[in-house]
Amino acid sequence: MGNSYAGQLKSARFEEALHNSIEASLRCSSVVPRPIFSQLYLDPDQPPFLPEGNHENVKPKVEELDKELVHRYSQNGNLDFSTNQAVNEMEDEEEDEDLSDSSSPPIPYSQKPAPEGSCTTDGFCQAGKDLRLVSLCMEQIDIPAGFLLVGAKSPNLPEHILVCAVDKRFLPDDHGKNALLGFSGNCIGCGERGFRYFTEFSNHINLKLTTQPKKQKHLKYYLVRSSQGVLSKGPLICWKAASFAECRSRQSSAASLSAKPNPSVSPSTTPEGGSANGYKSGFTQTDSSVFSPAKPSSAAVNLSGTQDPARTKNVVKPLALSVQLVGKAFAAAPLSLRATDVANGNANGGRNNALSSTVSRPVPHSTSPSPGCAAGDQASMSSSGPPKKRHRGWSPGSPVPPPGLAVPVPAIRPSTRTEPLLSVPVPQSMLTGILQPQPIPAGETVIVPENLLNNSGVRPVILIGYGTLPYFYGNVGDIVVSPLLVNCYKIPQLENKDLDLLGLSSSQLLSVENMILLTIQYLVQLGPDQIPLREEFEQIMLKAMQEFTLRETSLQMSAQCISVSPGQLPWLARLIASVSRDLVHVVVTQNSLAEGISETLRSLNEMKHQQKLPDYVVAICTSKIRGNEFCVVVLGQYQSRALAESMLTTSEFLKEISYELITGKVSFLASHFKNTSLGDDLDKLLEKMLQQRGESVIIPFNGDVSECVSSQEAIAMVSTQEPDLDVDTFHIYQPQLTVARKLLSQVCAIADSGNQSLDLGHFSKVDFIVIVPRSEVLVQQTLQRIRQSGVLVDLGLEDNGTAYQRAEKYVVRLDNEIQTKFEVFMRRVKQNPYTLFVLVHDNAHVDLTSAISSSLSHGEPNHGLADRVINCREVLEAFNLLVLQVSSFPYALQTQQSRISSSNEVHWIQSDTVGDTASEDKLYFGLNEYSKSLQWGVTSPLLRCDETFEKMVNTLLERYPRLHSMVIRCYLLIQQYSQALMALTTMASLRDHSTPETLSIMDDLITSPGKDKNGCGHMLVIRVPSVQLAMLAKERLQEVRDKLGLQYRFEILLGNPASELTVAKHFVTRLKAWRGNEQDDWIPRTYQDLEGLPCIVILTGKDPLGETFPRSLKYCDLRLIDSSYLTRTALEQEVGLACCYVSKEAIRGPIVALDLSEKEQEKANGSENDSDELLIDLDRPQSNSSAVTGTSGSLADNGVSSSSAADKSQKQAPSLNFQTVAHSSVDEGTYSSFTARETLKQECDSLGSQMASSTTPKLSSLSSVSQTFQWPAQSAKDSKALRVALPRIVILSKAAYCLLSSQKNGNLPSSSSLLPHADVSWLSSLRPLLHKDMSSEEQSLYYRQWTTARQHHADFSNQAEASGTRTFHPRRLLLTGPPQVGKTGSYLQFLRILFRMLIRLLEVDVYDEEEINTNHTEHSEITQSSNDHWPDIEIFSKISFDLSVHDPKYRNISPVYTEQLSRVKQETSKETKSEEPKKRETVSMMLTKYAAYNTFHHCEQCHQYMDINPAAQVSDSTLHAFTFSSSMLGEEVQLHFIIPKSKENHFVFSKQGKHLESMRLPLVSDKQNLNAVKSPIFTPSSGRHEHGLLNLYHAMEGISHLHLLVVKEYEMPLYRKYWPNHIMLVLPGMFNNAGVGAARFLIKELSYHNLELERNRLEELGVKRQCVWPFIVVMDDSCVLWNMHSLHEQSSQSLEPGGFSKNVSLKSVLQHIEATPKIVHYAILGVQKWNSKLNTRKAKAPFSRCHVRDFILLNIDLTQNVQYDLNRYFCEDVDFNLRTNSSGLLICRFNNFSVMKKHIQVGGQKDFVVKPKIMVSDSVAPIMPLQYVCAPDSEHTLLAAPSQFLLEKFLQHATYKLFPKAIHNFKNPVLAIDCYLNIGLEVAICYISSRPHSVNVNCEGVFFSGLLLYLCDSFVGADLLKRFRFLKGATLCVICQDRSSLRQTIVRLELEDEWQFRLRDEFQTANSSDDEPLYFLTGRHI
Repeated sequence: MGNSYAGQLKSARFEEALHNSIEASLRCSSVVPRPIFSQLYLDPDQPPFLPEGNHENVKPKVEELDKELVHRYSQNGNLDFSTNQAVNEMEDEEEDEDLSDSSSPPIPYSQKPAPEGSCTTDGFCQAGKDLRLVSLCMEQIDIPAGFLLVGAKSPNLPEHILVCAVDKRFLPDDHGKNALLGFSGNCIGCGERGFRYFTEFSNHINLKLTTQPKKQKHLKYYLVRSSQGVLSKGPLICWKAASFAECRSRQSSAASLSAKPNPSVSPSTTPEGGSANGYKSGFTQTDSSVFSPAKPSSAAVNLSGTQDPARTKNVVKPLALSVQLVGKAFAAAPLSLRATDVANGNANGGRNNALSSTVSRPVPHSTSPSPGCAAGDQASMSSSGPPKKRHRGWSPGSPVPPPGLAVPVPAIRPSTRTEPLLSVPVPQSMLTGILQPQPIPAGETVIVPENLLNNSGVRPVILIGYGTLPYFYGNVGDIVVSPLLVNCYKIPQLENKDLDLLGLSSSQLLSVENMILLTIQYLVQLGPDQIPLREEFEQIMLKAMQEFTLRETSLQMSAQCISVSPGQLPWLARLIASVSRDLVHVVVTQNSLAEGISETLRSLNEMKHQQKLPDYVVAICTSKIRGNEFCVVVLGQYQSRALAESMLTTSEFLKEISYELITGKVSFLASHFKNTSLGDDLDKLLEKMLQQRGESVIIPFNGDVSECVSSQEAIAMVSTQEPDLDVDTFHIYQPQLTVARKLLSQVCAIADSGNQSLDLGHFSKVDFIVIVPRSEVLVQQTLQRIRQSGVLVDLGLEDNGTAYQRAEKYVVRLDNEIQTKFEVFMRRVKQNPYTLFVLVHDNAHVDLTSAISSSLSHGEPNHGLADRVINCREVLEAFNLLVLQVSSFPYALQTQQSRISSSNEVHWIQSDTVGDTASEDKLYFGLNEYSKSLQWGVTSPLLRCDETFEKMVNTLLERYPRLHSMVIRCYLLIQQYSQALMALTTMASLRDHSTPETLSIMDDLITSPGKDKNGCGHMLVIRVPSVQLAMLAKERLQEVRDKLGLQYRFEILLGNPASELTVAKHFVTRLKAWRGNEQDDWIPRTYQDLEGLPCIVILTGKDPLGETFPRSLKYCDLRLIDSSYLTRTALEQEVGLACCYVSKEAIRGPIVALDLSEKEQEKANGSENDSDELLIDLDRPQSNSSAVTGTSGSLADNGVSSSSAADKSQKQAPSLNFQTVAHSSVDEGTYSSFTARETLKQECDSLGSQMASSTTPKLSSLSSVSQTFQWPAQSAKDSKALRVALPRIVILSKAAYCLLSSQKNGNLPSSSSLLPHADVSWLSSLRPLLHKDMSSEEQSLYYRQWTTARQHHADFSNQAEASGTRTFHPRRLLLTGPPQVGKTGSYLQFLRILFRMLIRLLEVDVYDEEEINTNHTEHSEITQSSNDHWPDIEIFSKISFDLSVHDPKYRNISPVYTEQLSRVKQETSKETKSEEPKKRETVSMMLTKYAAYNTFHHCEQCHQYMDINPAAQVSDSTLHAFTFSSSMLGEEVQLHFIIPKSKENHFVFSKQGKHLESMRLPLVSDKQNLNAVKSPIFTPSSGRHEHGLLNLYHAMEGISHLHLLVVKEYEMPLYRKYWPNHIMLVLPGMFNNAGVGAARFLIKELSYHNLELERNRLEELGVKRQCVWPFIVVMDDSCVLWNMHSLHEQSSQSLEPGGFSKNVSLKSVLQHIEATPKIVHYAILGVQKWNSKLNTRKAKAPFSRCHVRDFILLNIDLTQNVQYDLNRYFCEDVDFNLRTNSSGLLICRFNNFSVMKKHIQVGGQKDFVVKPKIMVSDSVAPIMPLQYVCAPDSEHTLLAAPSQFLLEKFLQHATYKLFPKAIHNFKNPVLAIDCYLNIGLEVAICYISSRPHSVNVNCEGVFFSGLLLYLCDSFVGADLLKRFRFLKGATLCVICQDRSSLRQTIVRLELEDEWQFRLRDEFQTANSSDDEPLYFLTGRHI
């Protein structure tokens, strides 16, 4: 009996039925089994005969329907049938037994054990070969002729299909018949053939069945190869003829036409908070118990598991799910449930699948993942899904809903804890599929009455409340169960911080009674056109809980006192409901909710038509045992429908609509609209009009509608003059620049964040790609912007000529071709590592489905493409790729799982005040402004609701309860526009039957081109989301237009994202004529190209995709956007169509015109929150009928229209709307005839009564609707003067209008409190409100805290890791800004400035200054050959030292006296001393691979060098004190070394390893090692912890080297933070204020001391003392690049003198210098400073003996007795060089090397800001250098600065006072002994050393004009001074440490003999005595 199937002998069927019946009766405990005859004979193969006529949906047989469908839609590319896996993979779990004819439970089946040693792994055959489809899908499988590949399902591997080869004779044919009995198959794994029994075969392939093997049950699918050759799951095998239709329907139309999804097909969705919020269920299914025929219901599905109150965690016990199968006469409704659906309990009452819509549809099987169908959502069981296999014989046309179906509804109780899903105990039976049936108590069931929908016209919606819902039987297709509010009753357990935030003491505050009363109260206060909103109710619950908390704290009593006793509940409930004017009823029952619901449904069914229904019935069950339970039954005609429709996602209801259109369900509606409102046949009327008109058409423009011309003339009409079209050219405006800069600084922040995710220094180029949603117009629009912005040329990506064509490769659409284009792009990314690529994902919120879920839902093939591209591994890992996601509605990207760090969000700037935008002539007018404009009190508002239209809709909705409301709205809208067209041209009698809104729009559309010489007019956008409806609307309106002869007057376009714009030829000609200069083949590609064209655009598609509309768009008709749009994104993006920039006058007019009170003035100029609120808060005008009368006046002086009587009579009623002011005269001449006899207020507020009254206003006053909101009319004379961009007028449906119009309490428009996006869910029903003044940054943080991604959302996989941190993608940014604000321009500008910055990063500003004092130099006769690499010491020591300083840095210091200098004629141009120091010349150089870098450089090579690994902390370096005695300081000096672990090898430590002994030094004799530099490098640095060029990794070519940073004590922590891997030498605290001299002095002292220690250490090892390397490098922290210069070879073609230079590394420079022969005989070696003239100058000597600085090799051994002056702040190196030279030591400069110094603005040796020590007031005048000294003991202001600094600064500026004789007198220099001090540019200094045997300049015959003695030591004696001669009147300056030493010096040097002193010539530096001032005395030579 195992192989039973249709077509077997009747006797076999009888036998089986008998067997089953007996078995069932044995097992069944509660009900009488069904007689076997009814089983056999009530199950005919054909659908039962149906009486016609009793139902409007009777349709032909399904097969014909199917053929017709397939035929109709397979040609049409819109519907894709390849996706026949509409049935979800997991569906099979519940199909265990559904293919056998028996209704008995499965017989446990014992399998033969597998043969010894064979493989028993699931998915493999016994030979161990893999059979799983996933493994074999790419294999080529050879099968014998006549065999087919089919897929078998193993119960143990539900997610896999096993591949088998089966002889097709044993499979059914196309009609589900004629399969031979038996089986013949082969194993494709091991190749074994000839299995003759399915049992044997199933053993071989390890199916491990628990039931008897049957081919019908386990061979499920045909397998097919796709075009790519991939083997995949194909159609189901139809084992039953009866199920053939349904198989077919599943495989064809189901895939694409379904409308209401079936929960079983949607992958289960994210539970809020990641778990099922207290609703846990594991359950199983069987096809078991048979019910007795006596029961009307013969199938039940029980999901309502019982609650165990004893369990603390309130987790509902696993539920048993039993699906009782019945005979086949009436299949149970297609209600299929999956364990996973309910177990995943997503209790987010978001949009869910509705248990609604007619049961009589053949195929609506969901193909898209439903957004949230599980636990609570399970209530939304859709009975509209297709029949499951078990419900055979269910005729698609059947008007009789299946009798036997129980709708399961989960039991829901507040859960105190949420548990992870896996904690649900899953009964074993779930896995095996065996379960005993459970009896159901009679009281727990509700029988839905027959024909409920037909009788009452209402499909009730049951809102799950609290407690267990009963079972529903019978006609369940006529009810809908909605989990909308269910989560509000499950109060989540919150953490304490969240509770505090919400102001609650605990989250368990509300009792069930309180919840019931709150619910009733909420329902009572809902308006007749409102539906319950989850978000609104949650806020009510929260407020109630806050109240209770307050009361608790104030009364110190527990919440229990506040609770209502169960006894009080019924009467309190009725009391609250009593005020609802009978709209809310309360039904109280004792036993179960089922009674209340049954009662309600029964009375609804029996209701007489004139009876008024309540909108809501609240059923309360006050059961003693189970406590209170309740639910709400929604019966309101509007409410029930809106709730049911709002449960569907956009994709789902669009499928529903297309399904209704395809199956012809709309035919009744269509026939209703065949006639006009007057009852005439529309088509006949139009034909008649066409005949009357004959050949002529209405004049295209510049003429009245009554004028006709022939169609040839009409085509030939072109505009006579160029119209003043406001075509937007591409500009980057200030806000866009600012946002682009914000983006750039964010990119820099990512680069600086230190996590190596972006190294900007690595890139030299920028490239990009823009990914846009699937919209042809959007692609063209983006291309246009890219071309106009010139960004491709600016980035160097394309040449000027090719950029136009090539732009196309930079914009990619998210469609099927993206994969290949994207692969090309990623290849470019990989091949160009030095290019920074930016992937711009525009409109990033549009398709957020994850690639995984979209491959499961076979609905829309393009789902999940964005996820595949943006989140693929290559993108995440590419280090040179930035992802910039751009969105106006970013809420879905801002969830808890967001991949974008909140710090990487860049928000559009809020324009702070109206005044702020003074520079811009246009202001942004967005959603907020629209909402606020409702408070302007203008008679013709911008946001409107067409009340009359809504009334008509409601009437029709009652008449057609089975159709989706959007279909009805659309048909009505088409009729309205058609009638308006007719009314305005031929049939004035139809005027009363068009709503005034529609009429005025059409009037404006038709008349505006008539009044214009060029034919310019307005655009109207009608938004019709469904493509089929949009096509219908376009065809219909076009037909009416053409028959009325208006085809040349205005165009009708279909705005379908999938296709390009098609505009009629004559309109294209007109557009070209307006534009003037377009090429011949120009056609409009974007909506902006249609500027000025009078047209209707029917915009279709699921979402508007960010297309920009032209300025001429005047009306947006959104009347089709209703309660299906209940998420913030969906609603706001529709209204976003109207957002635009408007002229400032348009908004600011009334501010000028109206005398605002002070308060309003403040409001208008506003605080920050009102920044963008262009708020003019006028009172509504008093609308007596005289408020607006008279003709529209002229523009008066003050800008207020002088509308004759009105203004005089009613000054108090400024009834002008907000830009009449700017425009009141625009219409002069054109509309002068127009007089408004009716008040406009009435026009907007009481359209209904107008419509009803027969005295409708004449056309002229009707056009006033648009006219009061005056758009510029195109009268030639003044259109230019007053071309003002105005906000668009938006006509909304009532539902949308209520959400967008601001609430009375001033909260945000309530659209913003809605669920932000359909793909996310709220984390908790308790959460704070989104505030009105939240910035977009705060909103982002709010959503990140309170929303979570649903399971099909692309970010769902980005769950928090165990540590609780989320992984943000480091290189991803999000740019958000309101719609149409200019984000595209902004990101294009960002690309441009990013490129500029990268170029800047690769460049460095280096000083480029020529040497100074070149004319002072005596050219030495002795030179070395220019080809020598090193100086020859014999020759070199004979060269004389060049005393002149040539460094351009020192252009302002005193020149050093030489004999040449005395011959130089010094100009006597007296430069004013106050002159600012001249800005030094710099030039920009490209960095090379050998540069030194600051902290901002990051790259892979040097990041180890820069950072310790993140795991190791800063403490990895150790601090060592190092003490030595300094003869100069006369005391011990203690320095500290900070040595990182990795650098300890450079040092010697004591045996204990604790004490630092010395720093290792190499030997002179060491062979030159290419990978080593011998000298330690010291870099003193101050104030440049970030900017100092201390990263020498690249300069040293990555070799190991010893580099020490020398830093002051107070700066050490900063340097240590930025340079953790560097050795620091920390100066003692006493030097914190010292100058650079101190650092150099200590470096030299330390190095000498270390040299001695190393000599001692190495001497013990047998090394001679003189062999230890004596050199150190002292280098500035601004040396950036090194160059080598060499002469041209003679063969060189170059004509210019000089040589060439190339960039070399610091390593090679040092190695070259260190290789100098006899190097130990040189004291200092250096290189020259680079300037751009170095190469062009004629060759000079390769080595010079002159001053060197910035970068020197210092021989510390030779210079042991020459010290840096540790007190110095300036010129310490000139001073040191002069001392060194005078000691007879060699200083050599290598001229073939040069060093470039970077211009760094911060830190270094910058001046102190000299301030008074004691600040008297904050604003102190700057102190001049001459005030830096004062007389001792005077009352002078004492200064807070080091005395040495003050002295040096004073000397620079006091030349005229101190050495008047020396000024500009180089023949008579100032004599300075043992020191060089800068005493001003005008004075030469003659440096003389007092040391014996020193080398000095020849001074014979020189008369000195002054003498400078600075801290002179004992070498300076009276005898020395007597050698020199002075001019008469020469001046003297003696400087000493204190007053006593000053006196002693004067006595010791016998100065009073030749010099005359006065008492008043003694001075001190202006410090306080504790700062140790310096003293000096001046005198004159006698």
